[in-house]
Formats: sequence, C-alpha cells, structure tokens
Amino acid sequence: MLLNPITLTTGMASASTSLWRGTTIRHKELGGRPEQLIQLYDMEGCPYCKLVREVLTELDLNAKILPCPKGGDIYRKKVRELGGKEQFPFLVDLNTGTQLYESSDIIDYLFKQYGSGSTPFSWKVTAVNTTTSKLSSLFRPLMGTQKRYSKQPEKPLELYSFESSPYSKPVRERLTELELPYILNNLGKYDKSDFIIPQVRKHIIESKLPNGPVRKSIFEKYGKLQVPLLIDPNTNVDLFESDKIVNYLMNTYAI
Repeated sequence: MLLNPITLTTGMASASTSLWRGTTIRHKELGGRPEQLIQLYDMEGCPYCKLVREVLTELDLNAKILPCPKGGDIYRKKVRELGGKEQFPFLVDLNTGTQLYESSDIIDYLFKQYGSGSTPFSWKVTAVNTTTSKLSSLFRPLMGTQKRYSKQPEKPLELYSFESSPYSKPVRERLTELELPYILNNLGKYDKSDFIIPQVRKHIIESKLPNGPVRKSIFEKYGKLQVPLLIDPNTNVDLFESDKIVNYLMNTYAI
C-alpha cells in the first residue's frame, strides 16, 4: 500500500502494543446515533487521545477532529476559551451540550450515550489501557505532535479509516501537524469475515460486498474497500494510499 517499511513496521508495532483496540465495531452494543457530529480536540501522538479515538471506532461514531499539535495556535486557543485550559483530549457534544476533559470520563460518556449504556469491562481496566497506549506511542515518538505551518482549507477534509490501521496513522499524524480539521469517518470491521483480504474473500464468501452500510457504499463507489481514503471537498480530490495522501497534504496545504 505504498508505505515505506519503517513507517509500516512502527505502525504495526504501535497497534500491536495497544492490543489492536479500535479495530472492530461493537455492532451489537450500539445505542442511539448523534444527529450532529461529535467534536474532538485531539493530538494524534497523545496516548490519551488515542484511547478516545479507539472507542469512536468501536462505537462506529464519526467525529469532527480539530487538531491541536504543540505550538498550534488555531484550536488550542479554542479549547482554552471553552474549557479554561489546554488539555487533551477535549470533547464537545453539541447534541447534549456536554464538554469533557479526561479520556476516562469521555470514554464512559460515549458508552453511556452511544453504546449499551455502560462501559465494558475491557475499558474499565484504565491502568492497562493507559499503559499500553503510552507504550505504543514510543514507536513513533513526536510524530503527530509538532506544528507545521499551513494554509487552512475552507471546508474540513474527510478521512475514512479505523484507529488501529497502521496505514491510516501517518495520514492522521500529518493532518494533526498541519492543523487541518477533518471529518473522521470510522470504517471499523464488522465481523470475522472482514479480516479476510478482499482477493481471498471474494472466492470463499457468497457476497462480494463487505459488511456495514458505509463499508458497502465505499466499495460500490470505488470498487474496493481500503483505508485510508481521503476526500478533499476543497479540490474535489479522492485519494487512497498513505504515501500519496501525505504527499498531497504537504503539496496542497503546507507552507
């Protein structure tokens, strides 16, 4: 997928260390869906933000990501205005008027509001999850944390991915560094058949379409299901492949 070996290896190591959380949708445990996008003030390289993004994937929740790299002067200021301090993650849910710091509080809120109503045991072992998330960040130190100067788009970009994808991670890192707001459309896996590579899946499963309405719509539109997929409504560009997307972001928005 046009990703250099070092980036792929460190991305795989990061996902493995965090126990591949943020891969599969808990589709039997989903609650109501928000009418308006949840807003997450986020920094890709932050292990606490990572935990929240993992839950967004598992609850099949899309979100508007407002990147807050160190040295950033766009959304960090907004967080300070809204909550009184620059701390991340910071969640704003316009559907309920909720604003929250602290990853554990945000996770409990998301499961209560948009999940089964209670936080699963695997997400109550806070010390384990936090430790593995911190360890996973060591494989890509400083990536997705430091500001790069950029020009801002008129409209937010759209990224289709799921949190544990090692191919999506470098794209999210660059979006954060460039302070580019984007709509995160989660494409978590629905069941075991979704783990089978498409070339094999089509020969052993009757339906050639993947599971889930969004996954099916992507497949029907592009003839394949692959992450990351970046859609830029400002330039009418649709792109697969991590390296191509990162190069596009730099060529289009970096100063």
